[in-house]
Amino acid sequence: MISDTAQDKLFLLGNRIFILVLVVVVLYPLVYIVSASISNPQLVNSGQVVLLPKEITFEGYQRVFQNRDIWVGYRNTVFYTVAGTFINLLLTLPCAYALSRKGVPAKNVAMALFVFTMFFNGGLIPTYLLVRDLDILNTVWAILLPNAVAVWNLIVSRTFFQMNFPSELEEASQIDGASHFVIFFRVALPLSLPLVAVMGLFYAVGHWNQYFNAMIYLSDRNLFPLQVFLREILVLQEMMTQMMMDGVDEKTLAEQAKVADIIKYAVMVVSALPLLLVYPFIQRFFVKGILIGSLKG
Repeated sequence: MISDTAQDKLFLLGNRIFILVLVVVVLYPLVYIVSASISNPQLVNSGQVVLLPKEITFEGYQRVFQNRDIWVGYRNTVFYTVAGTFINLLLTLPCAYALSRKGVPAKNVAMALFVFTMFFNGGLIPTYLLVRDLDILNTVWAILLPNAVAVWNLIVSRTFFQMNFPSELEEASQIDGASHFVIFFRVALPLSLPLVAVMGLFYAVGHWNQYFNAMIYLSDRNLFPLQVFLREILVLQEMMTQMMMDGVDEKTLAEQAKVADIIKYAVMVVSALPLLLVYPFIQRFFVKGILIGSLKG
């Protein structure tokens, strides 16, 4: 028989091995993309770059920063992320707070309607027609307004308010003459900073990575987010590869494919870098903001 102490040690060893494997699986693609972005693209395509960069060159980053479309996409993505996250929080948090309070009329009906939309929706074509009829097609509002409230985030936020903002504190504030708006903005919200940080990060990541809505609702290239331009680069590379296989002007296409390879990995790094820099400052809020907010439905 294995003693309890030995079982604990084996369990801890197994956990450490599992976590180590998980870290390697997560970090390797990131390290590879960074290495590929500063390596000779011919060595990358031939599979000689496995982990560390070879024949270091920063031509990809130079071309990225010289490309007007990249700067336009970066500007638009930053705007969509900041403005979209602000709108998301402005709608989600007050709604979640109201649904968490006792005595709110028909709050269960409202919550049922929100949950219903998680499982059933009109689909792409009715949504497109709605955006068109609202006359926001090919505008920034076509990116900011659809999906302004994520129901799952609403449920987590409501549960957080239920567990961390007791009704006694609300009643005490009302006795002091505070209105519902004052209670929310000056009492409930300051006590919910972990939730605000987590919800903000969730929404911001969604806005930063989204490209599908832009492809559907936008035709003006000056409004395209960065991810759409990145997709164009990836599609262009695939087209060039196919044309090279068909034997069409191989020398010219090979040079263009090399440029596309250089830009592709550099844009990946540039597009992911801001969120990677922000995440460590918000990570400490995750345990309190998510685990507490998801313990009770």
